[in-house]
Amino acid sequence: MSDFLLELRCEEIPARMQAGARADLEKLFRKEMDAAGVACGEITVWSTPRRLALIARDLPVATEAVNEEAKGPRTSAPEQALEGFLRKTGLAKDQLTERDGVWFAITEKPGRATTEVLAEAIPAIVRAFPWPKSMRWGAASLSTESLRWVRPLSGIVAILDQDVIAFEVGGVTSGQVTCGHRFHHFGDVIVDGAHSYAETLRQAHVIVDHAEREALIRDHARAAARDAGLKLVEDEGLVIENAGLTEWPVPMLGRFDEEFLEVPPEVIQLTARVNQKYFVCEDAHGKLANAFVCTANIDAIDGGAAIVDGNRKVLAARLSDARFFWDQDRKVPLADQAKKLERITFHEKLGTVADKVARVARLARWLVEEGIVNPPRNGEVAAQSADGGGTRSGTALAASPLHRPVDGPPPRTGEDLADMAEQAARLCKADLVTEMVGEFPELQGLMGGYYARAEGLPGEVAEAIRDHYKPVGQGDDVPTAPVTVAVSLADKLDTLVGFFRNHMLPTGSKDPFALRRAALSVVRLLDANHLRLPLMSIGDVGVDLLHNTWKSNHTSTGGVLSVARTDRVLGKHETILFDLLDFFADRLKVQQREADVRHDLIDAAFALGGEDDLVRLLARVHALQAFVGTEDGANLLAGYKRAANILKKEDYAGGEGQKALSYTPEPAEKALMDALDIAEPRADAAVAAEDFTAAMAALASLRAPIDAFFDKVTVNAEDPKMRAARLGLLDRFRAAVHKVADFSRIEG
Repeated sequence: MSDFLLELRCEEIPARMQAGARADLEKLFRKEMDAAGVACGEITVWSTPRRLALIARDLPVATEAVNEEAKGPRTSAPEQALEGFLRKTGLAKDQLTERDGVWFAITEKPGRATTEVLAEAIPAIVRAFPWPKSMRWGAASLSTESLRWVRPLSGIVAILDQDVIAFEVGGVTSGQVTCGHRFHHFGDVIVDGAHSYAETLRQAHVIVDHAEREALIRDHARAAARDAGLKLVEDEGLVIENAGLTEWPVPMLGRFDEEFLEVPPEVIQLTARVNQKYFVCEDAHGKLANAFVCTANIDAIDGGAAIVDGNRKVLAARLSDARFFWDQDRKVPLADQAKKLERITFHEKLGTVADKVARVARLARWLVEEGIVNPPRNGEVAAQSADGGGTRSGTALAASPLHRPVDGPPPRTGEDLADMAEQAARLCKADLVTEMVGEFPELQGLMGGYYARAEGLPGEVAEAIRDHYKPVGQGDDVPTAPVTVAVSLADKLDTLVGFFRNHMLPTGSKDPFALRRAALSVVRLLDANHLRLPLMSIGDVGVDLLHNTWKSNHTSTGGVLSVARTDRVLGKHETILFDLLDFFADRLKVQQREADVRHDLIDAAFALGGEDDLVRLLARVHALQAFVGTEDGANLLAGYKRAANILKKEDYAGGEGQKALSYTPEPAEKALMDALDIAEPRADAAVAAEDFTAAMAALASLRAPIDAFFDKVTVNAEDPKMRAARLGLLDRFRAAVHKVADFSRIEG
């Protein structure tokens, strides 16, 4: 068995492309070897800024001879079909094999030397390499058929054991000569083979293993910060990027002027990371320190003093720009910045960003005024109105993190919170037009919070502006402050309703407006804060806003505009809301999958209809999952499915079971009636109180009676009235179960 070494050398492979290039090189190599019948053992792929290297272990010396079989026409087929097959295979008729009335062409493919296979495979790999961006070069680039590579390909090493695999691709001839570090080694480096490749390059100041360089950067950067009495701010992405930029990494610590610490720490870290690829450090108190760690690509004779000084000057120039943006932006109040949003189109069908901000402000205020994210006043718990609007149910609301008493200043009144929610919403996008966010789009929201605090706005407003985009991803923090939650919910709900109204829904893997992420964020906000938000009602409000059908009372108090919702719009609007509710159901399944909640149970709860309160729905689902996992639950589910199948088979329309019986029921039949008389009101009361565990317990009492009914009672009796009554009893049993969930949607 032999080991094969391949090195493809060029200049400055971008760090962001190296991981993909390693994976592609291994994939293409395995594909070529499999196609040629060459079995190989372990494959290792390394990368540096100047080379891709692959080592394949345990290659055979040659491939084995194989017989290839091609199926031809039937022996009874016309002569023209046989002649075509013979031309295709290049054989004569007497060379064919007949089997079960079919002609077969069997040819023996002799084994090939692995060196020959590799000499053909490597050029094919190079030409087929899928770089995200590539280039042609030299005189050959006049032809579109010339070789393309990420940078001009300058050298190829191809060695099987100690033997060079000879081939040429794009004018580059393979050999055993490579080069060492750009500055630390001069002249050619002769490679003997895979066994000594890594150590040979190490002697030439090249660490070819990217994982080793990453570990070196990680450890030495921490040590440099620790030696200065600081702590490195961990950044694994920056570790990988620096490893992709260096062949002999040397982390070293430098300092910048303390006056730059006046700039928000996130700006300093982003400036250092994005522009210069530097790590930043914290002091013992967790505050950003005036220190950075850069990664050099050489062992400097002066210990790196000149390198650190040069990097300090470059960073100082970048930080001076950031401080200028910080100073200039604070000269303009956020309210004045927000006026510029009228010049930015949010979407051609949804107006400008200023239009969106106006909708979000009204929606955020509505969320507070309706008591959805506003604690009950005077310690009272508000009651839920029958139409789903008005104030919310108090039991779950009182347990919400938004409503826990905290030490400190007296709590804000509901009117205060409504005012602040509207103010924060009107200013939440203002930082989009600032110089700082123009330079660093990643800081949107965050900078708005800083500018709001610098302007002296209430802390709740600044916090809401800062965090209104959250939660962005699955691991992001979920806001809990009432004003922040109101603005965050309003922003995402406005986006969802707007795009749904214009039928711009995600399709397949495409979601250009991030609607799935917005819906997941809404689900997480409601779930984490136990908010009783009626999605159909809120969606209706959003549709009204988009149609400008809000009626302004214009009787403002303290400059606050009071807004009342118009009557519910039916038809097309109602379709939009139900589509939106289905969309939330799908996102809820995704969000709950990590909590091991079964998707069919969510379907069972949604299938009841009229449920648009996700907190209540999840409580129902969790109780249902606990119930169906018990013996009583499994047996009741089996009884339900049996009853449902009988009713479906009989095409029972319902209603017959409500009539007075014209016969004396059998004991098991009477026992089921009595059990339903007890269980139904108990389940109804428990559901009304949102005590779904108690509702399941009430249904569990039906297990024994329904089992006995099926064992001892003939449903399809000969007497039509008796049969109709018993079908009606099964329908009553099914309806009782449906008070909790649609068991027909439950698998198993």
